[in-house]
Amino acid sequence: MTMEERKALARSYLGKTVHIGIDRPIGYVHKKDIIYPINYGYIPGVLGGDGEEMDVYLLGVDVPVKEFDAHIIAIIHRENDVEDKLVGVPEGMTFTADEIAAAVHFQEQYYRSYIESIV
Repeated sequence: MTMEERKALARSYLGKTVHIGIDRPIGYVHKKDIIYPINYGYIPGVLGGDGEEMDVYLLGVDVPVKEFDAHIIAIIHRENDVEDKLVGVPEGMTFTADEIAAAVHFQEQYYRSYIESIV
């Protein structure tokens, strides 16, 4: 998948509500000793730039969940990686780009990225 195709795929989800599976719920400890302060998952059956299912940060849900219907409000475009991340929230909820950046800093601090938001 080219960078243009990757970005077009991510943009096609902006403003849409999608069902996501959560494989790293709040409190999950990743092998890099990263403890997830938010739920993190994927859109089942939709492949991202890394050939795995497209990843989604879920903001605005303060308890661990296994799945969720999330409204996609932003994309985190990674400049030094092969994939971008979507940002989902409960319907009707919004976050500014600064709030999104603060919420995902635990993981995105290792990448050069910028946020494209519909807010």
